[in-house]
Amino acid sequence: TGLLGQGIANVVGLALAEKHLVARFNKPNNEIVDHYTYAILGDGCQMEGVANEACSLAGQCGLGKLIAFYDDNHISLDGDTEITFIENVEERFKGLGWYVIWVKNGNTGYNEIRAAIKEAKAVKDKPTLIKVTTTIGYGSPNKANSYSVHGSALGAKEVDATRKNLAWPHEPFHVPEDVKGHWSRHVQQGAALEVEWNAKFAEYEKKYKDEAAELKLIITGEPPAGWEKALPTYTPESPTDATRNLSQQNLNALVKVLPGFLGGSADLASSNMTLLKMYGNFQKDTPEERNLRFGVREHGMGAICNGIAHHSPGLIPYCATFFVFTDYMRAAIRMSALSQAGVIYVMTHDSIGLGEDGPTHQPIEHLASLRAMPNVFMLRPADGNETAGAYKVAILNRNTPSIIALSRQKLPQLPGTSIEGVEKGGYIISDNSSGNNPDIILIGTGSELEIAAKAADELRKGGNAVRVVSLVSWELFDNQSDAYKESVLPSGVSARVSIEAGSTFGWEKIVGSKGKAIGIDRFGASAPAGRLYKEFGLTPEAVVAAAKELC
Repeated sequence: TGLLGQGIANVVGLALAEKHLVARFNKPNNEIVDHYTYAILGDGCQMEGVANEACSLAGQCGLGKLIAFYDDNHISLDGDTEITFIENVEERFKGLGWYVIWVKNGNTGYNEIRAAIKEAKAVKDKPTLIKVTTTIGYGSPNKANSYSVHGSALGAKEVDATRKNLAWPHEPFHVPEDVKGHWSRHVQQGAALEVEWNAKFAEYEKKYKDEAAELKLIITGEPPAGWEKALPTYTPESPTDATRNLSQQNLNALVKVLPGFLGGSADLASSNMTLLKMYGNFQKDTPEERNLRFGVREHGMGAICNGIAHHSPGLIPYCATFFVFTDYMRAAIRMSALSQAGVIYVMTHDSIGLGEDGPTHQPIEHLASLRAMPNVFMLRPADGNETAGAYKVAILNRNTPSIIALSRQKLPQLPGTSIEGVEKGGYIISDNSSGNNPDIILIGTGSELEIAAKAADELRKGGNAVRVVSLVSWELFDNQSDAYKESVLPSGVSARVSIEAGSTFGWEKIVGSKGKAIGIDRFGASAPAGRLYKEFGLTPEAVVAAAKELC
């Protein structure tokens, strides 16, 4: 599962998904969702903060079918954990709301382990931690119980010595028949269980047609026909609004048509605007609800959502916080990308436009750094239509996480924006040139697209042929054909000005060596948004001045 701590956090997501589906779809005498979720974690995982975040939430939610084995061997890469980790893990987990069992002989105590699993399954209202005390490198006569076996191979001589010590006479990679038979029996058992489940589901489908249809969509990942018609659309006459508010309109429209859509915020729902108004809170006793309350656990939130996404193809989790706090959860976002988990990251307060909270909360380098991450769609919509387009992209791409950066400040609904344009990543919203040969191309994203549009109006008054391009997602634009990209950003036009309330790092790729990138390459400041934009030179006048230098 990747970095230490990510695995146990993913498992919390898997177990949370199971509890949710049980509550929604199981019926008396017809339990079609019914599985346990297991994890193995070590001392290093226990030290990682993300593990504690996720395990805290698991206790809060009463995930009784989550069973975690803690490999308690007292060794990490640097040596014995007495130099780094002496806390009482059992008492901590009890405090987190877990049931705890200790297996003292994890090396050969197989019956103790089996008994512990049976005991754990009897606990229905709490997740269980089974602490299994083991010897790392068990059987190795010279390296057992040492950090030298933690991150390195035993070596040929020690492997031979270990074989002799364990009385293991077989050749490397040989699987004895009794071992093969022991494990292979699961093939037939599994096939029989699948036949049994299919028969049970067929009966369920006869009795509960609507629920069965919904569950099928969640299992297969097939979106309902015409789901995209639920996305709201806007006209230039629609009221100005912050894209975080427009995002909430999309979330509440989508949850009505997507049976696997659920999510929440890291204690910022009223600020991120992520509450699903027709649902209550997923809690220990109300797991059928779709508002997930993650608390101030950004890293755990992202990793838990990865687990939810991996549980079933049709489960579509979203999670939210302020954009600057992607710093707290970057490892989970990277694992979304690497493991192809289509989590939707709803990130509000996306620039200095958030105002008085100041530089600690104002993202600067975040757009650039997340654009650098492979297999991520970084989307920064400018208005309602672009916000709807961002959600369409996010829903359709189940193997790529999407990060949607949204404004706190109100923005107008711009002429020329569209859902279809967003799907291409970059597109023309206005153009008074002909022959694909404008005098100047102005490029904006998010809240600065309005500034580019205003600057274009001013330049056109002076007789210039000006094209305005919304570059809402660099990654989507890069995926388009060369012919399409040339139709938007013709290679023969080097007079280009970009404007974005963030780092200019990377913009040379778009504007070229002869173009100008207007942005912010220092930390922000605490002041009202309007004043900040003037102080940092994010104005139509600045764009006009830059354009006049080029054409």
